[in-house]
Amino acid sequence: MKRILLFVMTNLAVMVVLGIVINLFGLNRFIDAQGLNVGGLMVFSLVVGFGGATISLLMSKFIAKRSTGAQIINDSNDPTHVWIVSTVRRFADQAGVKMPEVGIYEGPPNAFATGAFKDSALVAVSTGLLQSMTREEVEAVIGHEVAHVANGDMVTMTLIQGVMNTFVVFISRVVGYFVDRVVLKNDRDGVGPGYLITTIVMDILLGFVAAIIVAWFSRQREFRADAGAAQLMGRKQPMINALARLGGLDPGEMPKTLQAMGISARPSGLMALFSSHPPMEERIARLQQSA
Repeated sequence: MKRILLFVMTNLAVMVVLGIVINLFGLNRFIDAQGLNVGGLMVFSLVVGFGGATISLLMSKFIAKRSTGAQIINDSNDPTHVWIVSTVRRFADQAGVKMPEVGIYEGPPNAFATGAFKDSALVAVSTGLLQSMTREEVEAVIGHEVAHVANGDMVTMTLIQGVMNTFVVFISRVVGYFVDRVVLKNDRDGVGPGYLITTIVMDILLGFVAAIIVAWFSRQREFRADAGAAQLMGRKQPMINALARLGGLDPGEMPKTLQAMGISARPSGLMALFSSHPPMEERIARLQQSA
């Protein structure tokens, strides 16, 4: 729950801070004394909405390496490293993507894939994962991460986040303008405090809604990656075994920027709405029912 709360609050904080900065520096130029410039507002919302998401995507590999301390092992001669790299290469060839960078990092059982493009991705596994799972189960987890890369999930989630951010920025400012001009009857040039306060409040409220929608898409992405791992392995039982094993382990805390890309999480109660991962039981059931 702590991990999910951090994820949600980070996204909300970014939106709120961005909104405050925009207002303080008078960047709301789409609002003038004559009324609301909807076209200008939409362009502005698109730039703001997709700007942060795109920058995060482009920096994802760098941030992942720095935040986890991942060691790149593509050229390592260590037997375990050679096995991991060869497994990633085999799955990448099957999936039709270029060989990703492969990393190992110190931490509880988990793994992730990230990168701005399919052909320049990073796949990393934790030491905890290697120590607590069989080789076949680790291979299934690697297959899951390669499936994320092949499905273009990093770009897809960035686009969804960008769309949600755009709607949050646009709608909150339209509502703010309505409250300021119609409800509070501000007839002065420029916006008043009603606009500023309303946009901040709406950024927070709509940010929660956007987080729920993005999390739902992320959970569907996990189901697809599980199925992709089963396809790469040639059978689904290894992935089912890996999920069952992960369900009994503590995935620990991953850096907030990588939580949606990890293999494991433990959503529960109302906070499951904000989780990037479905419950393990649901993932296993979905795989068992698949053809």
